[in-house]
Amino acid sequence: MDAVLTCMVDEKIGPGELNTRLIQSVKDFFPCAGAVALRSPGIALRYALASLELPEKSTILISALAPSWQILAVEQLGYVPAVLDVDENTGLVTPEAVSVGIKEGGRLLLLHETMGILPDMNEMLALGIPVIEDVSQSAGAVFYGEPAESVSGGGSEQHDWSPAPAGKKAGTFGIFTILGLEEHDSITGGGGAVLLAPGRRDWVVLKKNTDTAPAIDLLPDINSALAWVQLREFQKNETVRKEIFSLYQRSLLSGRCKTYMREPDDGSAASLFPVIISGSYKDVRQYAERKDIEVRQAYADSVIALRNEELAPGCRQAQSLLLRCVLFPLYPRLGKTQTLKIAKVLGTLP
Repeated sequence: MDAVLTCMVDEKIGPGELNTRLIQSVKDFFPCAGAVALRSPGIALRYALASLELPEKSTILISALAPSWQILAVEQLGYVPAVLDVDENTGLVTPEAVSVGIKEGGRLLLLHETMGILPDMNEMLALGIPVIEDVSQSAGAVFYGEPAESVSGGGSEQHDWSPAPAGKKAGTFGIFTILGLEEHDSITGGGGAVLLAPGRRDWVVLKKNTDTAPAIDLLPDINSALAWVQLREFQKNETVRKEIFSLYQRSLLSGRCKTYMREPDDGSAASLFPVIISGSYKDVRQYAERKDIEVRQAYADSVIALRNEELAPGCRQAQSLLLRCVLFPLYPRLGKTQTLKIAKVLGTLP
């Protein structure tokens, strides 16, 4: 936290040196050809779409369980969102759903990798549609799928739709990647986002568009400092989170509830612990509160939550998960006593 305190003491809280330092750390972590740190995920999406030169009123495919900022930003930027249902076992949009969306006019996929889980990226890439990854919850995840045959591009003549090699990091698949730094994201700066360009050709275009960005669009140093510290400590914290995650997962086996299916080879990230409950959220929340454990609905701020009446009939799996998916505390500094208490509760949920 010294970096944050230094910003406050020096009164250098606007975009500056720590913004640059954060960008370099992001480039080292993913890796990518270039990146820019911005004040919000919505602003990041605006620059990404401008760099793609996507025609106005184009249809953009998004997940019903994506954060609500996605549908709002898409609409505010003059595009048409097409909301896709998800797989109940993973919370992810499926290649089959995306394929249908493409046939109905989808020009781009905004891929939200919910709860740190990656879809089969080879199947996604094979669809030939441009992809912007949202790795706000999946930073640190790795795709270990078998390399596929080369695929021909159906989404853009400007990009080579190559298959993903085994062991490829989340955030390196799409044309652009958005790493949210909001309150509940894997890496938080108290707000903001980093927009990455994995490929050099796409970075050249993005850099041209962001070099003239006004200061009000760039992430202030005080937010950059917090995100930079978290990114620097990420691997150590993720190791602890995965140990806690495994303990929680084993405890669930003795109860009535379950969590999402994840890669058995440890490819998923572990910043959140989602529980698919068998009863009502109210009962689970009250039961946890009696044990001094605070839980929250996993998708309270999602697209399906924002537009429930409109979307529920066509997004039945997402609607079910909105009501039944609950997040339990998963922090590196929880402590052994609290961790064991939560694990015990997970095995006895109503």
